[in-house]
Amino acid sequence: MMQMKMMQLKKMNWMTALCACLTLFALGGLAHASDVRLTADASIPAAAGKAHLSKDKNGNLKLKIEVFHLAKPGALTPARQTYVVWTQARDKAPENRGQLRVDSKLQGHFEETVPNEDFEVFVTAEDNPKVDTPSEPKLLKGNLQP
Repeated sequence: MMQMKMMQLKKMNWMTALCACLTLFALGGLAHASDVRLTADASIPAAAGKAHLSKDKNGNLKLKIEVFHLAKPGALTPARQTYVVWTQARDKAPENRGQLRVDSKLQGHFEETVPNEDFEVFVTAEDNPKVDTPSEPKLLKGNLQP
């Protein structure tokens, strides 16, 4: 009888440990739920990117974008001067968030504070970094939720 109780106790401890591990794994996944892979346009099939949302110490929502294998804008057809990051909330006009610079390794990094609402983020190639309207195509794009 005593041996049976010990086996039941060990089984309960094992189940408790398993549940705790699964819970931590699930919570860890939620912490990274704001990571979104950016979809590349067919005109730049080698390009890849990801976007991440996080809150800073003041509670502001921070957008971070990393891109890889993104050709210099001058190498595009037609050639452009720069890449611009845009956000567009549902039923609102796109907003120019700033310039995305690509280095000699064809990698780029962008950070900006954004409004706390669902939005699409996308990158376009432009002749001027201060344009008010994005041109087509959306070279990299994804939908983000805070």
